Parts: sequence; structure tokens; C-alpha cells
Amino acid sequence: MEKPQQAFIGLGSNLGDGQGNLLLAWQRLGETTGISLIRLSSPYRTEPVGMDTDHWFTNAVGEIATALSPAELLTAMLAIETELGRDRTLTQDRVVDLDLLYYGDLMIQSPTLTVPHPLIAHRLFVLAPLAELAPAQVHPILGRSSLELCRALGAQTGVERQEWRYGGPCGV
Repeated sequence: MEKPQQAFIGLGSNLGDGQGNLLLAWQRLGETTGISLIRLSSPYRTEPVGMDTDHWFTNAVGEIATALSPAELLTAMLAIETELGRDRTLTQDRVVDLDLLYYGDLMIQSPTLTVPHPLIAHRLFVLAPLAELAPAQVHPILGRSSLELCRALGAQTGVERQEWRYGGPCGV
């Protein structure tokens, strides 16, 4: 078996108990064969971007080690979304949303998966928790760290760091 690969996953929720939903999705990731949880950022309360909704998001970023291929990891992530109640055909609002941000330093462009996530550099709700967790993580295409990309967006409203109400990822 090959050495496990480091990956970063964006987690988001804007329906129900956002923090609880993220922690449950994180737990489900850890229960998946081939995935080991490393660490999870603080939660961030964030204003919706590019959506017509009044429901604010709770976002976080998690670091994992995985023996799964990128396609297998994506399949596992989509299964967790469905298990936790996301129906991609009904609404933009979501109980949970999982995005593969980075998979090692791989660059993938296929009809079903683009890695690194194509919008990382434009989304403070991803960059703030990513910079907290892995400030030196370098974007393999842009050649800039998470912290540099975060600072490039400047001070924006609508992204607020919070504390885990449930004792954090270990308190699940």
C-alpha cells in the first residue's frame, strides 16, 4: 500500500445546527476506511457567497491522511453529504457540503473533480480556516501560501471565527 496522502477538505453547513452538522460530517469522514483525521480548524460563521439565501453558513477546514484515490475520496464525501441529508437537486441551502480543496500537490481537472478547488483563492470562508490550520500550505498552481492568499483578499466582512460549542472535534 502506498503512503497515505495529505488532503484538505472544506466543510460547510447553512441549515440546522451548523456546528453540529460539521462535527458529524467530520466524524463520518473519520469512520471511513482509508481516512485518518488529522485536525480540524475553528468554525467560522460566514455570509453566503453567490447564493440567494438568508441562511448564514458555518464553515471549517479539515486535514486528513488518506489511502483513497482522489475519485474514491470524492465518492466517500458525496456519500456522507447524502447520508446527512443533502439533496443537491432541491436547493442551494445545505445541511452539509464537503469540498476537496487539496489532495497532496496533485493537480486534477476532470468532468467530476478539479483539484485544487478552483475557487480557493477567491473565498475567504475557505482561506480563513485553511490559513489557521495550514498557513504555509502552498497552492500548487498559484505558488502562494494559504496565509498569503488569505491576506490578498484583505479585510472582508461576513467571516467571523468562532469557538466550538461542543468541546471541539475531540468532543464529538
